Amino acid sequence: MTELTCFKAYDIRGQLGTELDNDISYRIGRAYGQFLKSENDADKTVVVGGDVRLTSEELKQALANGLMDAGVNVVDIGVTGTEEIYFATFHLGVDGGIEVTASHNPMDYNGMKLVREGSKPISGDTGLREIQALAEKNEFVDVEVKGIYKKVSLLQEYVDHLMGYITPANIKPMKLVINSGNGAASHVIDELEKRFVELNIPLEIIKVHHEEDGNFPNGIPNPLLPECRADTANAVKEHNADMGIAFDGDFDRCFLFDENGDFIEGYYIVGLLAEAFLQKEQGAKIIHDPRLSWNTIDVVTKAGGVPVMSKTGHAFIKERMRKEDAIYGGEMSAHHYFRDFAYCDSGMIPWLLVAELLSVKNMKLSETVSERIAAYPSSGEINYRVTNSAAIIQAVEDKYAQSAVVVDKTDGLSIEMADWRLNIRTSNTEPVLRLNIETQALPLLVAEKVAELESIINTSY
Repeated sequence: MTELTCFKAYDIRGQLGTELDNDISYRIGRAYGQFLKSENDADKTVVVGGDVRLTSEELKQALANGLMDAGVNVVDIGVTGTEEIYFATFHLGVDGGIEVTASHNPMDYNGMKLVREGSKPISGDTGLREIQALAEKNEFVDVEVKGIYKKVSLLQEYVDHLMGYITPANIKPMKLVINSGNGAASHVIDELEKRFVELNIPLEIIKVHHEEDGNFPNGIPNPLLPECRADTANAVKEHNADMGIAFDGDFDRCFLFDENGDFIEGYYIVGLLAEAFLQKEQGAKIIHDPRLSWNTIDVVTKAGGVPVMSKTGHAFIKERMRKEDAIYGGEMSAHHYFRDFAYCDSGMIPWLLVAELLSVKNMKLSETVSERIAAYPSSGEINYRVTNSAAIIQAVEDKYAQSAVVVDKTDGLSIEMADWRLNIRTSNTEPVLRLNIETQALPLLVAEKVAELESIINTSY
């Protein structure tokens, strides 16, 4: 039995050739199919799609062959973003879905994101370890009847669903820069643009790095990194646009820039979207992560909603949203989750909602967030590559816990003082320590506390 190192906490991701290839992809398909069939022997169907990476199509075909050899029917929806698989799974009412994607990982990586019926996530404690064990053992049950394969397009139905989140009559004339990063978003943007024309929605789109190209001639799209933001920011300024939107490779995250080309931290967008939903449904629950939380709690409470904290990570957020029947959930990492999207994350829905919100409020994006940024200035997430995270977190607790107002261990360590708070946690996906700090309207204190924490990190390392 060979250990498969491509299985991670939430998904499958590995270096091509050494950790992931067509044979391993076939075994994953076969294992997932057997896992599904073991629950009951009824006919099963899984929808598959893949991003624009050069290896995604062949890995997807190997995956489909494995599924069919396990007796599972396959619906292939072509080149897609991850959320198109989420949509297809719940829209078609099938038993599962798999997106072949490495999102923002380097060129020599690929991977898969798996869901089951209703687009419920499959992660380490909800089936992924069982699928891994079957794939590693590589001894599968023979089936008498193999699954069938068909290709379909659900683009129209998916865009119909997206358009249901906004009221076209609310939209005022606006110019948007959209940077697809040469990833999978462009075919959706093209279709949305057609709908805007048909419905006389006055949104003008300026497209940047629009062609789908698995060679990523402009670099791997990951706007979370400051060095990946310049092209979007410059285009906003050049075209005097009202907003900039940038996606990662599988567009399950979207990143927003204001009319000045300034990047808006995802944290403040969470508050903005929460407010938008609470205008539509008073008293609704909003899920947020503990890394940065004061602004979200303040906005939600003042808008008549109920803020609920969840552990960071898509599987935890989705589970908590279902449990609470929350209308919306957001993470500072630019993942936004929606009850009407099967509690899944979407990169397309947020910018449509923000465009409508700016129209209704008759405000610029910078105006809607500047007050919130001033009220709760934050450090943004700072990452440290360390080998002794536990010792560092303990040292931080030892220094601050005794004088803290609140100490919380929902996810890593959160410590609240009267006028500032911190969260420090180990990454779920990388060997790094992640630090976030925010204050009550004291921007200079942010830098002071970052320096203080870095001194502890460097001393303990």
